[in-house]
Amino acid sequence: MQHDSGECFVTPDAPGRGLGFFAFMAGSVAGAALQLQQAVLWDHAAYVALLVGAAAGWSWRPRAGRRQRLLLPALLLAGALGGAGLAGWRSSVQAANALEPALEGRDLQVLGVVSQMPQRGEGGVRFLFDVEAARWAGDTGQDPPPRVPARIALGWYADNTGLWGRAPEQAPRAQAGEAPGPVHAGERWRLQVRLKAPHGNLNPHGFDLELRLWEQGVQASGYVRTGAGDARPQPMGRTWRHPVERAREAVRDAVFERVPDRRQAGVIAALVTGDQAAIERADWDMFRATGVAHLMSISGLHITMFAWLAGALVGMAWRRSTRLMLWWPAPQAALAGGVVLAALYALFSGWGLPAQRTVWMLATAALLRLTGRQWPWPFVWLCTGAVVVAFDPWGLLQPGFWLSFVAVGVLFAAGSPDETGGGAVARLARMWREQWTVTLALTPLGLLLFQQLSVVGLAANMLAIPWVTLVITPLAMLGAAVPLLWDLAARAVQLLAWLLEWLAGLPLATLSAPAPALWAAIAGVTGGALLAMRLPWSLRVQGLPLLLPALLWQAPRPADGEFELLAADVGQGNAVLVRTARHSLLYDAGPRYSLESDAGHRVLVPLLRALDERVDTVVLSHRDSDHTGGAPAVLAMQPGAELRSSVEAGHPLRQLRPVQRCLAGQSWTWDGVRFEILHPEAGDYAGFTRPNAVSCVLRIGNGRAAALLAGDIERLQEAALASRAPGLQADLLLVPHHGSKTSSSPALLDAVRPRIALVQAGWRNRFGHPAAEVLARYAERGVAVVDSAHCGAAHWASTQPHRVRCERQEARRYWHHQPP
Repeated sequence: MQHDSGECFVTPDAPGRGLGFFAFMAGSVAGAALQLQQAVLWDHAAYVALLVGAAAGWSWRPRAGRRQRLLLPALLLAGALGGAGLAGWRSSVQAANALEPALEGRDLQVLGVVSQMPQRGEGGVRFLFDVEAARWAGDTGQDPPPRVPARIALGWYADNTGLWGRAPEQAPRAQAGEAPGPVHAGERWRLQVRLKAPHGNLNPHGFDLELRLWEQGVQASGYVRTGAGDARPQPMGRTWRHPVERAREAVRDAVFERVPDRRQAGVIAALVTGDQAAIERADWDMFRATGVAHLMSISGLHITMFAWLAGALVGMAWRRSTRLMLWWPAPQAALAGGVVLAALYALFSGWGLPAQRTVWMLATAALLRLTGRQWPWPFVWLCTGAVVVAFDPWGLLQPGFWLSFVAVGVLFAAGSPDETGGGAVARLARMWREQWTVTLALTPLGLLLFQQLSVVGLAANMLAIPWVTLVITPLAMLGAAVPLLWDLAARAVQLLAWLLEWLAGLPLATLSAPAPALWAAIAGVTGGALLAMRLPWSLRVQGLPLLLPALLWQAPRPADGEFELLAADVGQGNAVLVRTARHSLLYDAGPRYSLESDAGHRVLVPLLRALDERVDTVVLSHRDSDHTGGAPAVLAMQPGAELRSSVEAGHPLRQLRPVQRCLAGQSWTWDGVRFEILHPEAGDYAGFTRPNAVSCVLRIGNGRAAALLAGDIERLQEAALASRAPGLQADLLLVPHHGSKTSSSPALLDAVRPRIALVQAGWRNRFGHPAAEVLARYAERGVAVVDSAHCGAAHWASTQPHRVRCERQEARRYWHHQPP
């Protein structure tokens, strides 16, 4: 049977067309991937020209004639032009809706609808808001209205600061506002807000918040103003919009009302509504340690397995009806039913981007099979990937895409997904084989993406997948109609938690490895897939050597006698990793962002894992939470690390690890690099009134270059340090107290004479760090100032003491915010 050559589907009797389409699809994915590497977008017309070129290349196919040799390269190029053009055109349209810099920090009144189930936490609520109209706060209607992006992310906080759960010692003096109102999805509100461009922390191997917001179409973030001089928030009634979000919110709230244990209720709510924030952080740590986190979030792998199992159940039920069997074959009904049920599940669970990508992938594969296109599995696999990339090109940079894409490809390669013969034992054997196959193939990919491997993951998944998919999830879903079933689901969650806690507590339950180079990761994934495929074992074992580069990769380190500093981008706080040839030191651990989140979990633990660091010493300069907020997570990950600090005797950190008090004169040498504590002296502990006064000051040097890490010392301590510490000069100075007016005195700057001053402070932070007068003092002395808001994570090495490499410049992409 022949099909039109322009179709996406090609039969075996048209191999030339099939290869041509394969080339075009491969090119489109490659073109989209190349477009994602752009630091700056081109003009809108350039992407339109690329699309025109792709159309021209595709239309040239029938006229290729004798030039068949050029056909495949031409179609590959045409696909690349199309993929790059489509991704670039969509990006340029979205970028045109960005928040104007002049609007940042200004008071605005916006009218719109809450478009997503709100997330409630200690002291506030966060939600997405679709803007319908905007005007200046207090405007009488005479000024032209501001142009506000169509979708913004808002927070409504009781302290009127825009700070989510800020620690008390970090909270600025702000006018108290009224408590957050009962915000619900689908409601229309008039709110007074302050907005800013999306700006996240940018670190090597770290989570890219700005990419996530870009994917969601969010072009501004901000908070609701509720002070005495601000217009009060006005509810304008419910709308018909976002009915699924309203239903999800109602079900989530009903779960928490019914189930008294918050941990169990959080898991049930996450499985039913996709609200991952409902799960406690300790539970997430346990799920990751046992390799079952994908079952608790509505991820691509989760939906893929759900579709597989749902299809099997549909097929079993279908075979019980002779009439249904005569109307439509059971394998096709199973395939269609699995995709439809997975799509409905993804829709009710929030229709998040990972769920969308997976549904498009599964739907494309199912459509190919249902229409009788007998393509080789690589063709089917690539076509599904190309469709997903066309809908969401930025998914190529998300771990969820690759986990789903590779999992589906491995299942295609290892066996047919519509195998349904045999009894219960045969079905269990197939389930075990599929899980073993996916786990084996995804192990090197997991090391690349997360730098962590759960040794107990296979055993945990063999038990958790059927228990979660066949017991907990059905009970949780049916509980929306019969709430009594949520009580049974809670018991099932409790049993699962007991098992996972035992597995997570086993020795060597998890292993970590450094993030390998791209070529090593690709080789490892290929090796895992080869081992999992249905091939003779003589061929399968060829995958073992391919696994070795990813599994044995070693992160590069400084040479003997040299050292490097990596100032992590943690927002308003300090965290600096110092590395020598065989040792590591962490100076401060960043802030606590909220009661549920800190720099340790979000930034430092992933960074240390990716670099395969075994930290020898953690120095916490003083007690303030913007320096110690991430310490518990780091200390838990680094059980062998020594802790030095100036924290007082009753500080909670002393319950986690013995603390050696910082004292001037303490020193040690690692790999030819000298470390010396310069402040505080013993007498400083007796009379200080502010924790800043006893900040641990650390100097690191090798005789050729030096760095001075100054904590939050202020003018009095700076003067004392300059007078009593000869040889204070350093090439790099970690600016004291984030550039506050109370620090960076002329006495200190003249004694240190730095080339580079590094400021770790948050973008548009409410303290005004670094202060203009402080920057002026550095400029007068010709010191280059580098701040984390503009630089992201900063890399400095003793071999190049005059240079700082900035993550925000080196890894710049067009969706990244570039502060003026």
